[in-house]
Parts: sequence; structure tokens; C-alpha cells
Amino acid sequence: MFVDRQDAGVRLAERLRGLGGTGDMVVLGLPRGGVPVAYEVARAVGAPLDVIVVRKLGVPFQPEVGFGAIGEGGVRIINRDVVRLANLTQAQIAEVEERERAELLRRARRFRGDRPLVDLTGRTVIVVDDGIATGGTARAACQIARARGAARVVLAVPVGAPETVASLRKFADEVVCLQTPDDFFAIGAWYVDFAQTTDEEVVELLARAAPPAGERDENATRSDPPGCDEEVLVEAGRVLLPGRLVVPEQAKGVVVFVHGSGSSRHSPRNQYVASVLNHAGLGTLLFDLLTSEEESDRDNVFDIALLAERLVQVTGWLGDRPQAAGIPAGYFGASTGAAAALWAAAEPGNQVGAVVSRGGRPDLAGPRLGAVRAPTLLIVGGHDRAVLDLNRAAQQRLRCESLLQIVPGATHLFEERGALESVAALARDWFTSHLRPLRS
Repeated sequence: MFVDRQDAGVRLAERLRGLGGTGDMVVLGLPRGGVPVAYEVARAVGAPLDVIVVRKLGVPFQPEVGFGAIGEGGVRIINRDVVRLANLTQAQIAEVEERERAELLRRARRFRGDRPLVDLTGRTVIVVDDGIATGGTARAACQIARARGAARVVLAVPVGAPETVASLRKFADEVVCLQTPDDFFAIGAWYVDFAQTTDEEVVELLARAAPPAGERDENATRSDPPGCDEEVLVEAGRVLLPGRLVVPEQAKGVVVFVHGSGSSRHSPRNQYVASVLNHAGLGTLLFDLLTSEEESDRDNVFDIALLAERLVQVTGWLGDRPQAAGIPAGYFGASTGAAAALWAAAEPGNQVGAVVSRGGRPDLAGPRLGAVRAPTLLIVGGHDRAVLDLNRAAQQRLRCESLLQIVPGATHLFEERGALESVAALARDWFTSHLRPLRS
């Protein structure tokens, strides 16, 4: 038995000392109970400590059954077999994901504060928890770490159910478990003191493990202090639309996100792309195109002219904000939102500097395509055949500078491993090289 989580962490660290020569390492604790254990491991192996916040996506009518998981950085794991067997619709999936994404972001902010994510790319990642029963959270954490670029994933726990530990070897390169008792029935039974770990304890341990200012881990994700990061109500004609405006200090431009039908400002894909743009020194505005009353009429969702008019109004509002005054604006449109972005970009007097379309329907902008002046990047998945053909045809009608980029192996939502990261990198590079005010 273990005295408490600290004792378990010290003993687990002894087993893990042999990993010291395997290269650049990061220790990730699963909150809340895994963090005290991970703290001792990180101290022993001399690696930075961070939390890995994951949220299970549960089937709506049977929440204990997971059809996937999400993690920070826009990482998303979907089990297509469960989705098919549960006969889940895209609307049901989106509703669950939106709710869990909001909770994930809340918890991440609570635990980490303003410290940036640690970059896992190419590193050995040790995922630590205080024990394993069913293994669902540990499995998701390993998958999330892998999707964030980890070169090697080690799952380390003090105690676990034998059959569960064995099953997790499919998801981690190595599983280290000190005790796998045959009579396992609960994690807490193997601790003398198994008191619940509080949020405050997690925050304190992470702060204690953080390096002093000026000595941050060189692999931490860049996170320059924003000039502003606030929830806003965007004035668009006679309506107010909720949104989030982030403008880094000395921003090179602001990108307005135009989501597609059935989506919102909470879209995890757009939020991920926005974070990449923010780290590149670009501001972002994610907002809802329609009010809740307007969304109830499905005709509005596909009224490209209405959405484009709304976007022009929002762009004018943005230009009047002190944080965005005097810097160029760009549009990032997805699905039908891409058509609205191009339609709005074609409006006389609209000085939008660049447009990026992700899996968009530029064909729905119709005869307005020829009037677009802003440099336009069209990004389409290689396996999204129908949309790819529509983008090729639409590009022929554009008279501005344009480029069609195909992400190999990707489908319409870019859910495949590395696909969304490719989209974000392409958008970042296009905006940083093309986003500039248009001449009248």
C-alpha cells in the first residue's frame, strides 16, 4: 500500500529514473489526483511538469459510453465505430463537443493560469495518474499526447487493474505500473490516505514546479501577453452578436472568423486555428453570425447575402475598436462561411486584406467571385472530392491572387491526424505574408 499520493509519486519516480537518458522529456499529470504523483516524478527525472486536461465525449443518451475525447490545442479523437453504432448525427456530436470544450478550456485556465502549454513535439511524454480502474481517461490522455506530437508516450501509475493495464499497452509505448493486484477493486483501497485533491492543490503544485521567470522551458508554446483578450458584443446593424476578441500587442492584423452552417464561435477547429494565429502575432475575432432567434430559421443559415452583409457590418465595428484601429483585417471562412467571406470581400469599399477558406464553398459566392481583390487561399482535403471540384471551378472565376492548397488524406472536417495542424500552418503563413491594407 501507499501512504499517500506523494509517497506513490516518490516510489514511481524510482522506477522511472531509468528513462533519464531517453532525451527531452515532459511529465503530464492528469488532474486532479494525478498531479501530486506527477510532481514527484517530474522532480526526480528533472523534467518540466504540466497538466494534460482531457474531456470524454459521451453518447448523449448513454454518457458513460464515450465516442471520443478532446484535449487542448484543438486535438480531437473520434471513435467512428461508436458514432456509427449509436447512430449519432453531426448536430449531436457538435452539441456534446461544444459543451465539453467549454469545460475543458475552463479547467485548463483554472489549473494553468496564464502559463503556456508545453510543446510536446518530438519529446518523450510521461503521462501520470494516481491509479487506473477502467482506463478511459488514461487512454484518452495517451491519444491526446500523441496527437499533440509526442515522439514517445509512457503511461506511469502506482496501481491499476491488471486487465486494464494490459489493454493500455496498445495506446502507450510503455506502461509502468508498480502494483497490479489480482484483487483490485478500487484505487483508493491501495492508499492509506486517499483524500480528494483540490483544485487549489493542483494550482499550487504546478506553480511550484514552474521555472522562474526568464528560465521558461524553451519548448513551451509561445504565448505573448495579449493587448486584449475579452468577450465582446459586436454591433452589426440593429443586433448585438456575442464574440471573443484577442489582439496581441503590436498585432500585424486581425482575422475575422466566419463559421459555417451549424457551427458557432465555440467551434473547436476555429478556436485551434485562432490560437495558432495569435501565437504568430495576429489578432482574431470569433463571433456568432446570427442571433439565436435568427438561427431558428434555417433559411437564414444559408442566406449568403445576409451573412455577407452582417460580416461587412462586423468588419466596420472592428475597425472602430482602439485595439484594431489602423491594422489590416482578414477573413477566415469555413464551409458556407467561406462564401460569405468572399461575398463580403467583393463589396465596394471593403478593405479586407486577405481571405482563407477551409473546406469552403466559394462557389456559393457566385458572380461576386470576380470582384474579390484580396489574395485568397483555398484549403481543401484531398479526400473531400466534391468540395475539391467546386473549389477548382471557383478559383477559375477569381481574378485576384489565389492559391488552392490540398491537404493530402484529409476529409471535409480535417479530423485526420495532423490535418488541422496543416490548415492552421497554411492559414498562418498566408495571413502573415499577404495581410496588408488594400489600396483604394
